[in-house]
Amino acid sequence: MPSTVYYTDLRTGFNNSLLDKLTRLIREAGIGTIDFKNHYAAIKMHFGEPGNLAFLRPNWARCVADEVKRLGGKPFLTDCNTLYVGGRKNALDHLDSANLNGFNPLTTGCQIIIADGLKGTDEVDVPVDGNYVKQAHIGRAVMDADIFISLNHFKGHEATGFGGALKNIGMGCGSRAGKMDMHSQGKPVADAGKCIGCRRCERICAHAAPSFENGKCHIDLTKCVGCGRCIGVCPVDAISEGVSNSNEILNCRMMEYAKAVLQGRPCFHISIAVDISPNCDCHAENDAPITNNVGLFASFDPVALDQACADAVNAMPENRLSMLAEAKEHTGDHFHDIHPDTSWKQGLEYAESIGLGTRDYTLVKVR
Repeated sequence: MPSTVYYTDLRTGFNNSLLDKLTRLIREAGIGTIDFKNHYAAIKMHFGEPGNLAFLRPNWARCVADEVKRLGGKPFLTDCNTLYVGGRKNALDHLDSANLNGFNPLTTGCQIIIADGLKGTDEVDVPVDGNYVKQAHIGRAVMDADIFISLNHFKGHEATGFGGALKNIGMGCGSRAGKMDMHSQGKPVADAGKCIGCRRCERICAHAAPSFENGKCHIDLTKCVGCGRCIGVCPVDAISEGVSNSNEILNCRMMEYAKAVLQGRPCFHISIAVDISPNCDCHAENDAPITNNVGLFASFDPVALDQACADAVNAMPENRLSMLAEAKEHTGDHFHDIHPDTSWKQGLEYAESIGLGTRDYTLVKVR
């Protein structure tokens, strides 16, 4: 059976703002059928890398949080720390970045909790028993929540084709070890040229993997378990994730992580298809949108939601002043055209095969 995806366009009028339309959309999509009474609700979103201006504004989060509170729930905004260098690598910098981009209890109506803690190591190992992942390392606050809501900025992505609900859930909820598990072979490497010999990695490792020769770090991969703690404590970013997996394997691992997050509790998904930049909001910049803004979408099925958003964006004419206009091919699949080495369809097919939802959907327009 096809899943139902609810959609509203971006046309407004007097006494009918976009926030009014989002509230109406999520109500029509059935958010009120979830029992929120005195339950903790994690609203997973991306707070934007400093310098990026395509991320979702706090107003969207306030709209969702207010609805959760109206239904008796206890909402909080959350995300996990990043694996790479930037403004969100630890909880303090992450919160500073969120505040800089306008996210605080006054603007959003709820608190912000960085799900995997100060250094990205506060995690829960969730059994998945997938084809690629047996245990997913998920930020603890995400797993402590009774209800999970994904609030997604739908845009392009250089590794997965696009970033929507499933990427926000799977990659976004992974702790530092989880992100390394999805992105790489799971073991970090040390750059001797950057290493300053402070030995913080050696002191934090429970498995004696880091060793030092001539004052420079070397990581014994036979001892390393891939927890990522050394990445978090290195003051000069001399330690990074190891050899990258292919985009196809990345997609599969990410979908199995999404399954770990979603299984066993009520979930709801919202995607905002505006400012459709070609790359992730993790970039410290955002290129011109590849199409015009599209609309707002909501569903209980994250696979159907991602498919519906992709179809809607691909139905739009390309922005002639964007990266899409410079693509070598113009096949009608905008995401593949801007990132030819990616395959978002393969990712959704795999998500469907492991029971995350269906690519078949019925689109219901909300006025």
